[in-house]
Amino acid sequence: MRALYHASRWIFGLWYLFSGVEYFTPFELQPLGNTPLGQEFTLALIHSGLFAWIKVAEIAIAILVLADRMMPLVAAAAVPLTVVIAYWNFALEWGVVEVVFGALTILFNAVLLWPYRAYYRPMLTAWRGDRDFSLSLD
Repeated sequence: MRALYHASRWIFGLWYLFSGVEYFTPFELQPLGNTPLGQEFTLALIHSGLFAWIKVAEIAIAILVLADRMMPLVAAAAVPLTVVIAYWNFALEWGVVEVVFGALTILFNAVLLWPYRAYYRPMLTAWRGDRDFSLSLD
């Protein structure tokens, strides 16, 4: 599992880094999609300004994943992006390559989450967690 974790970390991190950086390059590498729905979705994100924030988040996640730092938080923070990427690949841009990319994104994110499952378990077991309203960080 350790080798799979580190391989997934490197592939996922480099993939997110490339995907984030490519948007900010002058080479127009950012794919808009091959279907009208995929293009509309991507262009709506770009024109709203949200896409740039998504790409900044991808870069930040990638750097922390590659550095293997703050992984419980970073792996969980990547989940919303992973869901949107998978949705884009499965629902908006259906094809063999897209399905493989969507599935791999989910798989890599799941592999990054797995070693830290003990951190997430308390959040998933209680419907109503204990509240601590103090100002202490302890």
